[in-house]
Amino acid sequence: MAEQKEEAAEKKPTPPNHIFIGKKPVMSYALSAMLQLTQFDEVVLRARGKAISRAVDVAQIITRRLGSEQYHVKDIKLDTELLGEGEQKRYVSTIEIVVAKKKK
Repeated sequence: MAEQKEEAAEKKPTPPNHIFIGKKPVMSYALSAMLQLTQFDEVVLRARGKAISRAVDVAQIITRRLGSEQYHVKDIKLDTELLGEGEQKRYVSTIEIVVAKKKK
C-alpha cells in the first residue's frame, strides 16, 4: 500500500501546455504545439535521449516556418535523468525547450 502512495506522489499531473516529444512525425508535434500556442502564451517541448533532435526540429519549425516569426525560443534547459531500477539503471539526457509568443 505504501508503494502505491509513493508511485502516485512521484507522478505529477502534466500541465496542458507541455508536449512530450517521442517517435511520432515531427509535423504532428509542431501542429500540436501551434494549437497550444493559440491558447497559451508559451509551450514547453520536452524530450529524452534520441528524441532530443526531434524536439529541436519542432522548435525550429514553429519559430521559422509555421509561426512566421511570431514565436521565439524563450528558454532551453538541459539535464540528465536516472531511469530504470536495479541492474537496469542508466542515465538519459533530457531537454526542455520553451517556445513563447513574441511581445509586440
